[in-house]
Amino acid sequence: MGYADTLFDLTDRVVLITGGSRGLGREMAFGAARCGADVVIASRDLDSCKAAAAEIEAETGRKALPYAVHVGRWDELPGLVDAAYERFGKVDALINNAGMSPLYDTLGDVNEKLFDAVVNLNLKGPFRLSVLVGERMVAAGRGSIVNVSSTGSIRPTPAILPYAAAKAGLNALTEGLALALGPHVRVNTLMSGPFYTDVSRHWDLDAVGEATQAHALRRAGDPPEIVGSALYLISDASSYTSAATLRVDGGIP
Repeated sequence: MGYADTLFDLTDRVVLITGGSRGLGREMAFGAARCGADVVIASRDLDSCKAAAAEIEAETGRKALPYAVHVGRWDELPGLVDAAYERFGKVDALINNAGMSPLYDTLGDVNEKLFDAVVNLNLKGPFRLSVLVGERMVAAGRGSIVNVSSTGSIRPTPAILPYAAAKAGLNALTEGLALALGPHVRVNTLMSGPFYTDVSRHWDLDAVGEATQAHALRRAGDPPEIVGSALYLISDASSYTSAATLRVDGGIP
């Protein structure tokens, strides 16, 4: 292999990705498998997980385990972790990618159920999963955890306040977990900006196009453009990187 191939080599490693059946999670799952990893694809929709897993196995020859789980439900997460370890015997990298930001018309429309659902999925679940997997990584003497955050956490707008608050908490969680699980387990934040995924079909695309004119690259991202940053954080290429935030947002000012 060439130097870059060796640096990003994930051969025989195991990567667990929540929200891995679509959008950015799907791209990261394919990227990890193309670099030699076996993957665990977790989301609420088992059929979507199975479809993505089948495509990954057919294209890359790597193994892929589909698993249905609601990341926002505390008691469902041990089953996911147990299934991953029973199938593969280890998890080398965890990508906490599952998230949501429900639409609402006014802040007064945000009820307790919506607020709790957003916090549970975007913050509570990643905490629980990081601890469950992180403790096993510590025992194994190696591992990488990547929390997928959002630039909304540092540039909150009224339309995404519960989501922005939860992602800001996730940013803090990264730094605390890096200290708690180090020195052999690394924890980092992958902070994404706007990407054209299936979620973007609900956007006002004209407004997005106008807003991104203030960004350095003057556009939203295409899903494959997240892969290089994710591979950096889960591979040995980032062996001296922990408690860091890597922004992939097209240069939001």
